[in-house]
Amino acid sequence: MMADELEERDLQKFLRDVDEIANLVQGLNSTDPAVQEKAISDTEKRLHVQEVRDDGECKTKLNRTVVNSQDAATRNMETVRRALKEKGNDAFSKGDYATAIQRYTEGLEKRKDMQVLYTNRAQAHMKLQEYKKVINDCEWALKCNEKCIKAYFHMGKAHLALKDYNESRKSYQKILEIDPQKESLFKDCMNEVDLQERKAKEEEKALEEFQSGKHTAVSVKELLQKLNRPDQNILYYAGGIRVLTESIKDCTEQTLFRTNNGFSIISDNKVIRRGLAVAKENTAEAELSISLLILWQAVCAGNEENQRLLLTHPDVNVQLPMLLSSAVPEIQKQSLALLSLYSQTENGRGLLIRHQNLTKWLQMLIAFVNVMDDRASCAMNLLSNLIKEEKFKIQCRIKLSTSVLPLFAQLLKTVKQVNQPALTQCIGIMGDLCADVVIRLQMAENQECWQAYLKLVDECCATGNSAGYQECLFTVLGLMMNLSLESNLVIQEHAVDVSRRCLSLLGSKDGRIVTRAIGVLSHILPASSMAVDEAVTRGVVKKMLRFLKAGGQTTSCYAIKTLAVCTQSNNQAREEVVKSDKKFDVLLKLLASENEMVVGNAAFCLSKCFEVPGAASSLLNSNIVMILLKHAGGEAKKTSVQENAAVALGKLCAAEPRHILQLRELNGMAILNSSMKYVQGL
Repeated sequence: MMADELEERDLQKFLRDVDEIANLVQGLNSTDPAVQEKAISDTEKRLHVQEVRDDGECKTKLNRTVVNSQDAATRNMETVRRALKEKGNDAFSKGDYATAIQRYTEGLEKRKDMQVLYTNRAQAHMKLQEYKKVINDCEWALKCNEKCIKAYFHMGKAHLALKDYNESRKSYQKILEIDPQKESLFKDCMNEVDLQERKAKEEEKALEEFQSGKHTAVSVKELLQKLNRPDQNILYYAGGIRVLTESIKDCTEQTLFRTNNGFSIISDNKVIRRGLAVAKENTAEAELSISLLILWQAVCAGNEENQRLLLTHPDVNVQLPMLLSSAVPEIQKQSLALLSLYSQTENGRGLLIRHQNLTKWLQMLIAFVNVMDDRASCAMNLLSNLIKEEKFKIQCRIKLSTSVLPLFAQLLKTVKQVNQPALTQCIGIMGDLCADVVIRLQMAENQECWQAYLKLVDECCATGNSAGYQECLFTVLGLMMNLSLESNLVIQEHAVDVSRRCLSLLGSKDGRIVTRAIGVLSHILPASSMAVDEAVTRGVVKKMLRFLKAGGQTTSCYAIKTLAVCTQSNNQAREEVVKSDKKFDVLLKLLASENEMVVGNAAFCLSKCFEVPGAASSLLNSNIVMILLKHAGGEAKKTSVQENAAVALGKLCAAEPRHILQLRELNGMAILNSSMKYVQGL
């Protein structure tokens, strides 16, 4: 065949291919799903044409043209779908849910396997309370992706809205099966299902009892109607609320209060709303506020749905902090009682955290320590419950240094003028808050608080054995022990003064205080060599040995740690141990302890004492080598125990070579050799 004929044939084929490609591109851009699907299929067939090396140049170009055409079409469709999705999202964010649904639907017309459009549309249907459509969209999303958590989440909510509680639980259970890390979400969802199911049963039962003519049930509705009368005297409403409260006997009356719009008493009655806002002592407004607070306690006790409705009521949400800080003692008392009711359950605490700004609550509640009645203990109990929630601790961080700690320090300095049982509880609460690292660091760096701790110790010691002061002393020592685990300049600055107070407390008749004083010593002495030197001069070594001889598991743990700290840097301490504990009876006994911290510190203390001339020789006829070898050889679980035992073994043999003979007999040279890397640095 002639060359010009080949060129003509290829040209004609190229033109045919161009027409075919143009048709494919038109089909790919079609809005008709059937036409689009056929175009995609035809395009895929063309992509299987293989490149021919000798005369396939045009074919290669054609295939690339097809690819480029398909890519362009796909990109074009993807751009359109993204645009529709964004338009849908924009409409959703503006609350135009009908338009959002329309945009998501248009996107799905262009691509039916786009999971996110189904779940987005389901969310829009949810807003319009079209629950069956929500479920349908979620089912389609799951066909696209069987592990779509959003689909199961929205489906669970839709089933819940339809009161199909079992199906709702099944949907939420799938979330946990797909991702066990979603346990918190799963728990919240299941709690909501349980709450809604209980609510439905309560309302069904309440309606039955109302229809049966139960006296208190009928009274609730009648009293609410009377309270809805406008423009009455404020004492009329206060008295009516008191009578209504007396009618709330159980869950039935609580539910009827809710279903008859009882919570609208505030927002719908301008006299009540105004009176609540301006309550002052010895006024009708104060009586109204007190009556309302007692009513809310009655309708919310044990009723989670009522608790939720009350706390999400806009007026109540604003008024609660103001009522809590009221100048009227009885209003404060009833506010605390209401809040305590919430704090007693996880669900109630969650409601407080979600719907109240609790950043100032720690300061507000601690201030009740100044009050000499049961408001103080109620406030502390409320705080004790709130700090069980990590989110509350996080909120406490915000005002801690600027507002809370100055107040706390002032309370500690005026222990004689405050409610001592409440102060004791308050100190314990602050100690519990120290479990939060951020809070602990802020407290450990607060100069004023450390000065207040020392003043409190002095005040408590000066008052003798008064029970209230002793409890304050006990708790503040615990707080100091926790804080002294940190290392900063403030602690270093106060280490000497703190250790002096602790040494003076070692003669206390209260064993709990003695134990905690030793605990503080074990933590504070490492912060200051000056504190160590002074403690040794004041006889801390003999005192610790005396406590170690007496036994006591916790006391021994702190005492041997204190002894280890002192012998680490103070030669006098080492010499006193060797002199006072001849043949190391106390330390050898500690090496047999089940507490590895005790064993490790005892081994460390021994290693330092072996530096004293003659100390190692006093143990020639003992089984010290075998004991240390056992710990150094890996029997201990803690690496630090193995290291300390190995170091002590090495120091023992270096100070008295005759111990090496026993070491060889026990085949322990390999362990000793491995321990040399520790010995060299000591």
